[in-house]
Amino acid sequence: MSYELTTSQIARQNILNNPMALKTLEQHLDVSGLVFEGEVVFTKAQAAGILDIDERTIDRYLAKDSGELKANGYKILKGKALKTIKLTYVDDINVVDILDPKAPSLGIFSFRALLNLSMLVTESEKAKAIRNRVLDIVLDVVAQKAGGHTKFINQRDEDYLPSAYMEDSYRKQFTDALRDYLNMSNHKYAVYTDKIYQVVFLGNAAEYKQVLKLAEKDKARETMYSEVLRTIVSFEHGLAQDMQAFYQQHQRKLSPNELDQLIERAANNPYLKPQLEDARIKMASRDLGFRSALHQKLKHYIQSVPQGDFDKFLGEKSRSLEEQLQDTRTLDVLKRLKDR
Repeated sequence: MSYELTTSQIARQNILNNPMALKTLEQHLDVSGLVFEGEVVFTKAQAAGILDIDERTIDRYLAKDSGELKANGYKILKGKALKTIKLTYVDDINVVDILDPKAPSLGIFSFRALLNLSMLVTESEKAKAIRNRVLDIVLDVVAQKAGGHTKFINQRDEDYLPSAYMEDSYRKQFTDALRDYLNMSNHKYAVYTDKIYQVVFLGNAAEYKQVLKLAEKDKARETMYSEVLRTIVSFEHGLAQDMQAFYQQHQRKLSPNELDQLIERAANNPYLKPQLEDARIKMASRDLGFRSALHQKLKHYIQSVPQGDFDKFLGEKSRSLEEQLQDTRTLDVLKRLKDR
């Protein structure tokens, strides 16, 4: 992870949103709590004991980071819920001291909220040790689920193959348009590929490959997420149509300056803006969360990776490219795209 857990909410949330990692962490950390409504929870006293801190320290973090902790499972029991947990443990002599029968409320941490707290606390060596252990386990889980490496984790998405197939088809339309309608030498293909990349994710192919530490033989587009590919497809397809229309209207090829103007106009098209924003957010956020790769030019677009993305790339529905190619349903989709 490129961000420090104690200072970056995004880094913390990228761990807390990963259900596969949470399940493994719960097994490995082996912390004892109470069972409430089918879930292991921890009182403030128990959390203080686990992290080796004073309860007043927890109170300070609850005041300072209440929104984050509540979003990750901290809650205050009152009324019927409080009565239920008290009745459950009323005869347990080990729990009497942490469940005051006269208290009007009780704050409890879910396992996820307890982990969240351990990532926030800076006063405890125990919390620091838990953070280190958490990072090791999370990295192992992601690598294991991704088949040992994350370079092509994008290909585990069931939407990747159709998007890549579509991209390849429209890419040819764009390169044909460059060939037929742009008055420029053959290096135009690399130049204008980079110019489209600059529009979509604010960097060229060489910068992208450097961020992801790709080998020279690696193809950048084979590592891109389906949403990013579809955005590139949209841009290239629209540009190819504009170039053809210009050629038909003026009966001559475009100059590089004229094509640059078309690109600038397309880049500022309000209809494309949401798609461009979405592509940047997904590339920046997923590459940091899954690949520990930071796109400096996209750092303002970084968000925490939602739980749905962990399911998409690491969950039960995610499959390697080889597995997808053996699935007749996937092959049927590709055939329909070919025949369109």
